[in-house]
Amino acid sequence: MKSSIQDVAQLAHVSISTVSRSFTRPDLVSKATRDKVMKAADELNFSISRSAAALKTGRALRIAVLISGRLNLWFSSSIMEGLNESFHDEGYDISIYQMSSAEERRAFFDMLPVRRNVDAVIVISFDIDSNEIRQLRSVDVPIIGINSSLPEERGFNAAVRIDDKQGSELAARHLITLGHRDIAYIRTDREVTLHFSVQGRFDSFMTCCKSNDVEPRVFVTDEGKNNISKVVTQLLSSDHMPTAIACQEDGIAIPLLFQLERNGFTIPNDISIIGYDDSTYARDLGLTTIRQTPVEMAHEAARMTLALIDKQPLDEPFKTFPAQLIVRSTTARLRH
Repeated sequence: MKSSIQDVAQLAHVSISTVSRSFTRPDLVSKATRDKVMKAADELNFSISRSAAALKTGRALRIAVLISGRLNLWFSSSIMEGLNESFHDEGYDISIYQMSSAEERRAFFDMLPVRRNVDAVIVISFDIDSNEIRQLRSVDVPIIGINSSLPEERGFNAAVRIDDKQGSELAARHLITLGHRDIAYIRTDREVTLHFSVQGRFDSFMTCCKSNDVEPRVFVTDEGKNNISKVVTQLLSSDHMPTAIACQEDGIAIPLLFQLERNGFTIPNDISIIGYDDSTYARDLGLTTIRQTPVEMAHEAARMTLALIDKQPLDEPFKTFPAQLIVRSTTARLRH
């Protein structure tokens, strides 16, 4: 038989109104009392109606997340993991809107007037123009950016980002300090406006190299099934192989490492490789890379979001997370 709110109140030795407040207004209940109520609810497999909770608080208990590209990319999935960890514990659901193309983007903003049943909007890793910002603001909920372009100037309420300029400069300087001058940079052909962080990463790397009189060769690949094989073909078809390769992300660097070794190259004796992310398998494979912490960034973005929903001021609404160079075994000093 399904447990009722009266059953929970009886087991926890509290009033029915205290049980209700523990779910809908936990700020009005002491931690000890709320823990007791939650323990009783768990034992009885009881959960208060989401619609009742939403009605009580005047909130939708839902966060819209606008994300560019595929969800199975390491960065995207890590961000979603961090957001879900934070919002789930607070009783919020996440509605994901993928912006993989201009058409999907246009469709989202065209349908925005009927999507007002959210408490906040989080924009991940792409630039949005002033007209789209106005459309978002018309929903009258907080807008939070993660690796978004110029969030303060665009009118976001808060934002977190990795310092891609610092990270790219660390990567470029590392290779140059090791004596490499013939450097290749491998990137995807993602639409720039959908992947601002990726574009900023590339621009900073090229600027740093050029300031040191190094002109990297740029190889562009798509995100198709055989994209790394295509890059290897481009490299092997060039006049000469570079001595070092910087990759837009570990998702390029790791399969590239395997395919180059399959073609007879020794890493790092023949070619040094550096990635960007410090993703799941980077440590196991000894990949030199730039570390970022998307789960930690997502936790911070969620904390900001919940504070803004509660109309609490933020001490630091626009926060930058530092990048870190992680030197492992795939880069080495150039051998003449």
